[in-house]
Amino acid sequence: MPKSGRKPQNGISKSDPYAAAAAKKGKAAHSIFKMNTDLGQHILKNPGVAQAIVDKADLKQSDIVLEVGPGTGNLTTRILEKAKKVIAVEQDPRMAAELTKRFQGTPAAKRLELIVGDVIKLPQLPYFDVCISNTPYQISSPLTFKLLAASPSPRTCVLMFQREFAMRLFAKPSDKLYSRLSVNAQMWAKVDHVMKVGRNNFNPPPQVESNVVRLSPKHPRPKISYEEWDGLLRIAFVRKNRVLRSAFLGTTSVMEMLEANYRTYCAQMGIAVDDGPVEEGMDGKVAELVRSKVVKVLEKDTGFAERRARSCDEGDFLLLLHAFNQEGIHFS
Repeated sequence: MPKSGRKPQNGISKSDPYAAAAAKKGKAAHSIFKMNTDLGQHILKNPGVAQAIVDKADLKQSDIVLEVGPGTGNLTTRILEKAKKVIAVEQDPRMAAELTKRFQGTPAAKRLELIVGDVIKLPQLPYFDVCISNTPYQISSPLTFKLLAASPSPRTCVLMFQREFAMRLFAKPSDKLYSRLSVNAQMWAKVDHVMKVGRNNFNPPPQVESNVVRLSPKHPRPKISYEEWDGLLRIAFVRKNRVLRSAFLGTTSVMEMLEANYRTYCAQMGIAVDDGPVEEGMDGKVAELVRSKVVKVLEKDTGFAERRARSCDEGDFLLLLHAFNQEGIHFS
């Protein structure tokens, strides 16, 4: 979301939309409302950085671009110069009004679709080829997961994040920042570092430095269920320093969820289940059966009972998922 001068391009505007009017229009906009930093509103004001972000997306004239958090439209302007259409999702109605005003009466207005709302709460993302975002910091994680799960997958996503969050995308097993996010990002996409962006490139300046990363979803997608995969990781990484035995068998809610999923699996497969109690005061037979299956997977099939999620790599989690599924244990 840049906020200063650029060279005219593609004939959308013969005059510089920033240089001549930046002081007047920008000052007026900021006098109308104060930036809501609780919503992560930090406007990117460096035109060079803004142009580099759009350039790294390698846009085609036929592309539909999803832009999350367009703010007053500084990135939007550059995207519209190269893409067929922009679908901009903006949570703040005040920002949405500024965006509408900026493009009102211009040829580009017909190629801009504005959705006012929280992108995370959208039941389904609209179709798009590329996502570009100066990401509000508080939705960095849910937005990344939502993009990784999107089907069909976008061609690429160029995203601005706070630096520590960006580093989590690259983290490897045993790294301090290694997490469920790290495993998911590297499982479903190729992750590339694009550039570092200092805090003084924003208005108002955030308290931390930022990085731009590019996520290029793998094509074809891995032949596993995203929901199953992520369900397993959620359990494993709830306490990434706990051994997997404790993460699964030591958490009542996890075992209850796995039991419910096993009952559903049996119903779908036409497998009869014995619901009677093992002994008075003990769990039912289905609960005990599920528990024995989990023990078998962790101790016998994989030998991962004493492993910690922080030390497991993508191959380890794939082995775990396959072994659980072979026992009829599912995570979605």
